[in-house]
Formats: sequence, C-alpha cells, structure tokens
Amino acid sequence: MQLGRIRRTPADPVEVVALRQPGELVSLAALGDDPVAMLSTYGLDRLAEEADRGVCFAEEPVLFEPPVKRCGKICCLALNYREHADESGLAVPPEPVLFFKPPTALVGHRRPVVAPSRTKHLEHEVELAVVIGRPVRDLPEERWREAVAGYTVINDMTARDLQLANIERNVPWDQFKAFDTFAPLGPYLVTADEVPDPMALDLRLEVDGQVRQRANTRQMVFGLPRLIADLSDGMTLEPGDVIATGTIAGIAPLSDGDVMHATVEGVGTLSNPVLFRPS
Repeated sequence: MQLGRIRRTPADPVEVVALRQPGELVSLAALGDDPVAMLSTYGLDRLAEEADRGVCFAEEPVLFEPPVKRCGKICCLALNYREHADESGLAVPPEPVLFFKPPTALVGHRRPVVAPSRTKHLEHEVELAVVIGRPVRDLPEERWREAVAGYTVINDMTARDLQLANIERNVPWDQFKAFDTFAPLGPYLVTADEVPDPMALDLRLEVDGQVRQRANTRQMVFGLPRLIADLSDGMTLEPGDVIATGTIAGIAPLSDGDVMHATVEGVGTLSNPVLFRPS
C-alpha cells in the first residue's frame, strides 16, 4: 500500500491518502492524519477496506507533504556505497558513520529545495529511506524487519562548498546538510509488504532528463539489518523516524531552476525543483 499526506489546496488541512492506481488517490482521513500511527492502530487490512470504499480523486493537482507526520530524527549514513566513497576521495568506513538531519529539513514531493544565499554549490544525493514503525532499542540484526513500517525516497541535499570548507577545518559539517528543505521525502510511504527485498532495488537520479546517479541497493557497504541493529544499539528508534541509507556515486552540482527526479525501484519517484536565494 502507498500512503501519502497531501493538501487539496494550500488552505486545506493535511489528509492521509492511499494511491488507488496511477494518478488516482482515495482519502483515508476518517482514520486519522498520521500514516505510521494508522498502520499500527488499524493494520493494512483495515486501511485497504477504507480505501476500497472511498471515492477517487486526481493526484496531479494536490500538494504533497512528507509522508511522515511525526519524525523525531533523520538518521543519515555517510559513505555507505564504495563508489561514492571513491569519488569523494575517502576511505570506506569500517563501521557505519551516522549524522543527523532535523525534521525541519523535510519537504514533500514537488516542493522546491531552497538553497540559502550562503551557498553557491548545491548537490543531490538519492537514497532509499526506511521509516520506523514502532519503538525499538537494541534490536538484533535478525529481527530488523520488526522495526520497519515501510520505505520511501529521500534526497540528501548538501551545500557542498560549505561542507568541504568545514571538513578542511576539521570541524563538524552537519549544519550544511540540515537547512530547511534539505531533506525532500516521498512521494509516498510504501508499506513493507510491497518491498520484499529492499536490498535489491535500482536507484537513479535524473536532472532535467540527464541521468546522474545509478546503482542498486545491493551495493551498500552496510545493509539494512546491520544499519538498524547499529542505530538501535543504545538509541531508541521511534515511529516516524527516518533512516537515509546512503547515496551512490554520481553526485554533481545543481543550478537554479533544475528539477531533480530521484527514483527508487518499487518505491517511487521524488521530484523537486531547485531554487537558489539571491545574495
């Protein structure tokens, strides 16, 4: 099932919808406004029943919000693909490398990514995102699926000039991945049952028709069992938390007005235009 959060107009409240078929949505607003909580409370069967009864409406004109309502933290993995580490001139880490983005960085499908005037070099990073469905801590690798509500697409936007300057100074660089709109997410939360093998999904990012990034999740250095076990070791993962599993090779600068299309096979295509604020 594919669950989204949308507004029909800018003045309307956010409602949860299901994608009935390509281009058509059905409202699940009668059951709540939080897709992750609704899955936990009602289960897939009840949501499917509600979707079957609903009246469809067009997807094209709606305004997308991120498909998670409550996200306490975005856990991002650095250098989790060997080819990306190589292009960055960095060694593949022996252990997962974690950094965080704040929930204020989230923005929905088709919404603009706005680069603040302090940066002149913005780059895209397509990634598979895992959405946590229940509180977990110290979860062993073999039970990793217990944590997962579903999957979506994230684009880990980076102000590369500012990041590299801080790397050169040997000081933290998280701030320059954490600006507002620097975590596009969506379009939908695709429930775990629809993605039987998340470690075999093609990833692709296009900018105005040019393919810039292409690889497969099987090329991760640390797969999902290891990542979820590592992140939950001593730290509680909560419903709505997002794990961005790392980007692939092909990062490149963006220009004002570019439109990014980040695709994860079986999960969806997340599209966002780029806007640079004037100095």
